Amino acid sequence: MSGNRLENKWNAAKAAEMSEPEKLLYRSNLLGSDKRITNYGGGNTSAKVMHADPLTGQMTQVMWVKGSGGDVGSIKMDGFATLYMDKLRALKGIYRGQDFEDEMVGLLPHCTFNLNPRAASIDTPLHAYVPKKHVDHMHPDAVIAIAASRDSRAMTAQIFGDDIGWLPWKRPGFELGLWLEKFCLENPSAKGVVLESHGLFTWDDDAEMCYKLTLDIIQKAQDWFAAQTAGKPAFGGAVHSSLGAQARRDVAARLMPVIRGQISNLQPMVGHFDDSAAVLEFVNSANMVALAELGTSCPDHFLRTKIKPLVVDFTAAKPDVAATLAGLAAQIAAYRDDYCAYYTRCKRDNSPALRDPNAVVYLVPGVGMITFAKDKATARISGEFYVNAINVMRGASAVSTYVGLPEQEAFDIEYWLLEEAKLARMPKPKSLAGRVALVTGGAGGIGSATAEKYLAEGACVMLADIDEASLAKTAQNLIARYGADVVRTVHMNVTDEAAVIRAFAEAAVEFGGLDILVSNAGIASSAPIENTTLALWQKNMDILSTGYFLVSREGFRLMRAQGMGGSVVFIASKNGLAASPNAAAYCTAKASEIHLARCLALEGAEVGIRVNVVNPDAVLRGSKIWEGDWLEQRSSTYKTDKEGLEDMYRNRSLLKRSVFPEDIAEAAYFFASDLSAKSTGNIINVDAGNKEAFTR
Repeated sequence: MSGNRLENKWNAAKAAEMSEPEKLLYRSNLLGSDKRITNYGGGNTSAKVMHADPLTGQMTQVMWVKGSGGDVGSIKMDGFATLYMDKLRALKGIYRGQDFEDEMVGLLPHCTFNLNPRAASIDTPLHAYVPKKHVDHMHPDAVIAIAASRDSRAMTAQIFGDDIGWLPWKRPGFELGLWLEKFCLENPSAKGVVLESHGLFTWDDDAEMCYKLTLDIIQKAQDWFAAQTAGKPAFGGAVHSSLGAQARRDVAARLMPVIRGQISNLQPMVGHFDDSAAVLEFVNSANMVALAELGTSCPDHFLRTKIKPLVVDFTAAKPDVAATLAGLAAQIAAYRDDYCAYYTRCKRDNSPALRDPNAVVYLVPGVGMITFAKDKATARISGEFYVNAINVMRGASAVSTYVGLPEQEAFDIEYWLLEEAKLARMPKPKSLAGRVALVTGGAGGIGSATAEKYLAEGACVMLADIDEASLAKTAQNLIARYGADVVRTVHMNVTDEAAVIRAFAEAAVEFGGLDILVSNAGIASSAPIENTTLALWQKNMDILSTGYFLVSREGFRLMRAQGMGGSVVFIASKNGLAASPNAAAYCTAKASEIHLARCLALEGAEVGIRVNVVNPDAVLRGSKIWEGDWLEQRSSTYKTDKEGLEDMYRNRSLLKRSVFPEDIAEAAYFFASDLSAKSTGNIINVDAGNKEAFTR
């Protein structure tokens, strides 16, 4: 649990130029940059600062505290709530007891300083009533391992002496804030407190000293655990052996689409796979099943990972993926039944309605951990939180007995009315939220424009292309705008059967499955028929016909395994319907694509897989096809240059307009989205009007 020592990154010279709120931001970002100190979105920081009141001009004390839903590692200045301290103190005079905790949260906006729109979090009273200027509340694994142990109080005293106190479990809120104040007043020399099953509070009157204190306390806990657990097998020792790295991914790629299909009844879910050393140590251990059944302890862990994980029935020593897949439906149904029984046991008269009863975390012996959530970032972060929980269970069970959160307390947090209100305030999901797309020819003009459209509408995208340099550049551009969670790449030649199979397995293991397939990879060639070599003819057929077949076949296999339907979009060409001179190989191959799509529409309909075609024409901008011989060949055919060619294509269209990659992307979006839920076997021409290509 110790790892490398925590590094004091405070730059005194840099901090000397900062205001107190800026020092708070600096301290917060430093603390949040190390996951051993706190997890994503976990913990909070505060500073009590003197400001001029905007109404009276008189100096008044204001508390800056991380706002609701923020993350200390990435927070900016506008992420802090600001509240008058005199008004926060006044709340103590109207507090009516634990049954009215939610009422106190509703009063926090009345304490807002300077009309700050950032909502204050439930932990605001915990910071307000500590009589120190600077307060850190972190969720370090090493300290939560103490907090989640049966001997938590004694261990806290043993490790920290009088420097750090201990308070029993209490749900975050006003009452816990008053407990903290009472502790501080009765123990004026204490530097912090461990909250049972929760985390660590530390405080000081100086920003730098508070930061240093937080690091010192966490390091002390890590060092103690390192000494206590040295040479001891974790979790009762290993009873399973890990499969090889590629074998683990292969198993995950087969399991994830099936799990996804069975748990996406309310909304499409996105998956994440983790086979890190910490995860493998846990899933391979003797005590894994018993510890997993206990659930997590820290409220932040629990909210992200649910009451407990589902342990998948898989024997690493004798892998039988088919048998595991056959048993998944029963396992998932049993988990749902168990979750519904938990809800029934614990619900109160005013509890929100039952939420999605499916598991978030799936543990697979010898393979790793799979997590599913409504989007990729949440799935990844949920996995990170369960790794935090694993670290906590490792430490607590090695030196004491690990204790999970009591069931009723866990329920009251999960179904807290304030949490329900926060969920209700979340923005409406985008049209492709939770959907996964694979785009071949993803580095080209049409492919990248389509990927960008899908990302803008909330999808995750796997970009596939044969051009590795262009693929990397395209991914970098998209990641800069939409984030690293939702973009993946795979090097793929559509004529290589093994490469195509591997690409779809990568999509399955990276995102959990597939909803949208855009078959777009292509070439173009131009030559009179008597100059068309067999090699040129075959190249067109290999890429534009056989390639589309291979990609479609694997897409169908993956979509059928999920049982969620799907959308296949072929980017064909006007030339598949309207012949062009000196392009027999290209036109014939494109016609083959269109007819293949019709055949697949027939086959896919019974399982909800829709197959449609977009026919572009003369998309010169951003197209790699038009950067090569095709441009010269078509210019020669029509006896003009590039600029003249663009004019010729525009003027020959009925609408006299140029066609751009973004126009094709809009059509590809229509066929991918629910806007076309009742369309299959159809063609959209995006060619500014060409009567020869009118479908008949």
